[in-house]
Amino acid sequence: MAAFAEDIIQAAQAAELEIEGAFKTLEQVVDHNQWKVIEAFQRHQVSDFHFAGSTGYGYNDRGREVLDLVYADIFGAEAALVRPHFASGTHTISTALFGVLRPGDELLYITGRPYDTLHKVIGKPGDRTGSLADFGITYAEVALTADGAVDWDEVQLAVNDKTKVIGIQRSRGYDWRSSFTVAEIGQMVERIKALMPGVIVFVDNCYGEFTEKLEPTQVGADLIAGSLIKNPGGGIAETGGYICGRRELVEQAAYRLTAPGIGGEVGAMLGTTRGLYQGLFMAPHTVGQALKGSIFAAAVFARCGFTTKPAWNETRTDLIQAVQFDGPEHLIAFVQGIQRAAAVDSHVVPEPWDMPGYEHPVIMAAGTFIQGGSLELSADAPIRAPYIGYMQGGLTYSHVKYGVLMALQNMLDRKLL
Repeated sequence: MAAFAEDIIQAAQAAELEIEGAFKTLEQVVDHNQWKVIEAFQRHQVSDFHFAGSTGYGYNDRGREVLDLVYADIFGAEAALVRPHFASGTHTISTALFGVLRPGDELLYITGRPYDTLHKVIGKPGDRTGSLADFGITYAEVALTADGAVDWDEVQLAVNDKTKVIGIQRSRGYDWRSSFTVAEIGQMVERIKALMPGVIVFVDNCYGEFTEKLEPTQVGADLIAGSLIKNPGGGIAETGGYICGRRELVEQAAYRLTAPGIGGEVGAMLGTTRGLYQGLFMAPHTVGQALKGSIFAAAVFARCGFTTKPAWNETRTDLIQAVQFDGPEHLIAFVQGIQRAAAVDSHVVPEPWDMPGYEHPVIMAAGTFIQGGSLELSADAPIRAPYIGYMQGGLTYSHVKYGVLMALQNMLDRKLL
């Protein structure tokens, strides 16, 4: 096993024995989701002619139309918008929010402050960047309780006649909290609808797809969005995003992506269609590989004295594995070690930098075939206390395992372990 110290190899072997049961439980989820995807393909009679590309306006692109139907079926939604024209998860979420919010409305996040890249989308009064605030849409948030739960007393105080959309971030983002399970999201939706029946419940579903047997739209969420270079792209989709939910809301988002009155009826796929279908087919398996890697990482880092969230034996509802380190040196060594294990750009040494959209210097390991593809093994962290590294992805379990061991070896070589 490569040139790793004997203590690291022993820790890995002990961890793999410990997590065998967790792997068997995870495989049941993978099997369920794989068949769910296949059934959707069969129900809509996907054929090779659906993989043909389109150009120009892309009118009557049957492959694109059926792909929307397949996504809606899998996610238990009335409609879906699946396009390579979404540049990122942030772009997809922004499109969904701008699609359903109007001047004078308010967006209320009940899961604390959302992920850093959404801060500029939300904006602040007086800016002229085209943000929500610039269009007269106000924003409020309710911090989570100390134990990471929704503070319902504060939510009840925060909602008002202007509240149009209530946002839920499924993933932990850059917070030291548990991600929310689909069951927990279902309970949130139930309480929100009892409080404000007409409000739109939006879920940022990034990193969560296919980690459980159900998706948020199957437990009452009105609208969800995510990135195709994360889970549902299966490591094959080269770009894009998806929006699923109630038909009229998806249509409003489509009008924002293209133009009012045009919506999802146009948009040349330019040869991407086959990859979007095949990536979706592969997604349950590839997500399962990444989750096995995360479970392994949690077990090994815990054996080496680090605090992990979630722990190896806790419920998984997204790809992200958080590890808390003693200081910036450990954090940087961890991220650089992940990069060293990459098949692509392993010779590159990542350093912290002021990345656009982030509020602190960020270090990112991303030796990926798809630039920024978070279903591939990657790691990133803001350089700020309490020095938490966030690892996600892995197209194969073996790659994640070697990445974890390389990160530990990198720390050991620097006398940090």
